[in-house]
Amino acid sequence: MPKHYRPAGKKKEGNAAKYITRTKAVNYLQVSLAIFRKLCILKGVFPRQPKKKVEGNHKTYYHMKDIAFLAHDPLIEKFRQIKVHRKKVKKAIAKKNRDLADRLLNRPPTYKLDKLVLERYPTFVDALRDMDDCLTMVHLFAALPAVDGERVEVKRIHHCRRLSHEWQAYISRTHSLRKTFISVKGIYFQAEVQGQKITWLTPHALQQVLTDDVDFNVMLSFLEFYETLLGFVNFKLYHSINVNYPPILDPRLEALAAELYALCRYMSAGSGRVIGNSESGGVIKDKEDENDKASSKADESELRLAQLQHQLPANEPGALMHLVEESTAADTDDDETKECKSLFKNLKFYLSREVPRESLLFIIPAFGGTVSWEGEGAPFNEVDEDITHQIVDRPTQSHVFLSREYVQPQWVFDCVNARIILPTEEYLVGRVPPPHLSPFVDNDAEGYIPEYAETIKRLQAAARNEVLPLPGDEDLDNSLVAAMMDKTESNEAAEKKRKLEMLEKQYHDELKMEIDGVTFSNLSNKKADKSPGTMDKDDTKSDQEEDEKKQAEKDNDDISTALMSRRRKGLYKAMEIGKERKRDKVELLRKRKKNS
Repeated sequence: MPKHYRPAGKKKEGNAAKYITRTKAVNYLQVSLAIFRKLCILKGVFPRQPKKKVEGNHKTYYHMKDIAFLAHDPLIEKFRQIKVHRKKVKKAIAKKNRDLADRLLNRPPTYKLDKLVLERYPTFVDALRDMDDCLTMVHLFAALPAVDGERVEVKRIHHCRRLSHEWQAYISRTHSLRKTFISVKGIYFQAEVQGQKITWLTPHALQQVLTDDVDFNVMLSFLEFYETLLGFVNFKLYHSINVNYPPILDPRLEALAAELYALCRYMSAGSGRVIGNSESGGVIKDKEDENDKASSKADESELRLAQLQHQLPANEPGALMHLVEESTAADTDDDETKECKSLFKNLKFYLSREVPRESLLFIIPAFGGTVSWEGEGAPFNEVDEDITHQIVDRPTQSHVFLSREYVQPQWVFDCVNARIILPTEEYLVGRVPPPHLSPFVDNDAEGYIPEYAETIKRLQAAARNEVLPLPGDEDLDNSLVAAMMDKTESNEAAEKKRKLEMLEKQYHDELKMEIDGVTFSNLSNKKADKSPGTMDKDDTKSDQEEDEKKQAEKDNDDISTALMSRRRKGLYKAMEIGKERKRDKVELLRKRKKNS
């Protein structure tokens, strides 16, 4: 018998032992396909692609270790209990035992996903790196209509809305927003939290319709985990800036659908402080007096402790307030955060009723501005004389205040991406605004720089006192002059190299003629006898040589491609096709720009 002989039906080896098909995995776990999908989503188990698919290419494969990992999870037992509970309820209703059915419905089996978050993300940075899909999904469900009888519960939509506003309030408070872009799909945002760049998409404020093309069961399984993850992340972030979580909001602002503004007020109030509601009733005045006395005593004790430790002067008014503000102030902000924090500083914005309020209420405070809107619960009214900019999205404006600028919403987004206050002439009411450029596209790498991008670069340089914004000015900056000199020097070097190549070619031709015995007189006679056609042929020799060089380069590429493997050859061809498409796209944009 051979040494490595294995009888049929015994222990498997290789890919047959490492991977298992989905049907076999469902049978191994003894669950339904829907529960298996939900388990895989919650635990982060995904299909694999083995090199050799033992049972055919048309089947889905999972790693055997992942399936064994699912089999020992306590969550699978909870799902079995839920399945048994549903059968009991169905049986009680079938027997018309309504009391038993009600008791069972009031006590369903529950489970928590807290341990799964710690299991999948051992550190907080790992959770932040995986926040892109989480935020996009939560913002998507937060924009769905909260209507009873739909496939999504109203309670979950309200919870998603609350979580999304808590995240936006933190980003706005810490001035962590970096880029924004309005697209057809929605509005893209990018923030930087603890060194991690997080990008998410929020849908436009339009009426959303639930279609039958989407499998909401799978999406709700993802949402179930993402809600828990975002709750933990918000908890950690709020405590990092000394703010209690979950926040207690003003019920009046909550009723007016101004949760984001209420959250900003709560966070600006500081750690452990709650915004009082002037219109809420049911609070006894004596109890308020007792609370005020207790808080004043606590403040006095903290102030005395600080004075004993020589941290504050004894006679400074509001010393405790300054101490709290200094402790919560972020002195370690980097230059980019300071730049974002002061972009809209000392600017006051007012939003008209037709403007998308949610996105601007998030963006403007994130860059240091003050904002209000038309409606109840607003911080200030339209007639406020301190308003510097009013955001309007209509063809005309009936009443105009001369002390403020009337601009379109795109102006705010372009200012944020450019990090400067752009001129408002092109964004005035009734005008067609300039193209909205994406900050996620590298124009230098694409090979085409739009005209408005060059204008923004000149304005940025002027804001940094590098170059004047007008290109016709005589007093140019040193950097621009240096760039022009470098370009001139490179052109001169190329011309010099071309002349040297021509002289070297002429020397070789004369040397060859001398070897062949051609005299100078015969050469001059031949030149005189030459017809115009032959002169044209001499002129085309250089073009033929260039073609020969190109052909030689192409032959070298063909030789190198022939030595590649089939896979690398396919990748190389795909790269060449992509480069060719990019060149065609750039050429088309240049033609359009030339014709316009």
